[in-house]
Amino acid sequence: MEDCLVLVDNGFFKLVKKEFEIESKKKKKFLQTFRNICKNENLRLKHLFVYMAPPFQSRIPTNEENSMKMKYDLIKKMLDKKEWATVREGRCQRIFNEKGKPFFNQKAVDSWIVADMCLFKDDFPNINKIILISSDSDFAPIIKMIKDKMNINVILYTYFDKGRKSKFHRSNHLLKVVSKWVKLKEEDFEDA
Repeated sequence: MEDCLVLVDNGFFKLVKKEFEIESKKKKKFLQTFRNICKNENLRLKHLFVYMAPPFQSRIPTNEENSMKMKYDLIKKMLDKKEWATVREGRCQRIFNEKGKPFFNQKAVDSWIVADMCLFKDDFPNINKIILISSDSDFAPIIKMIKDKMNINVILYTYFDKGRKSKFHRSNHLLKVVSKWVKLKEEDFEDA
């Protein structure tokens, strides 16, 4: 069985996980999901990279902000204890739209993913397969580059639906550049 790296855009992953939790009305697994995906591909998880940003905190955090930060800190602490996992943190930015309503945007998370895709051979010279869990078409150029120049197979696990204004859109460009793509399904989030 061949080793692989798993790179998780946690902002995207959380949305998909929540979608399946709403549909099934039960909590879904976090780490088990990545093991299941590797098993689906007949690969062994060598190292997990989770890219995430702490939730936005006001100067005087609200109860909701404190609650979100506590949940974030628990996940980060759990991952930090795993020698086979690395957390890469970006930051969360609050932006106001033209009506004055705030929305939140992760910053620097994608940059971490691109950096790790460029440099992972330094620490993992025998790895030839990467599983990327994302839907962001911004990764298409780096995926094409590492496939062409480094002969790396990139397997994309993603999720999309057909809604035109859906939060789960599909990037045909991203699907075309990966070695293989798989649509995440509820069973991926279950116990083995």
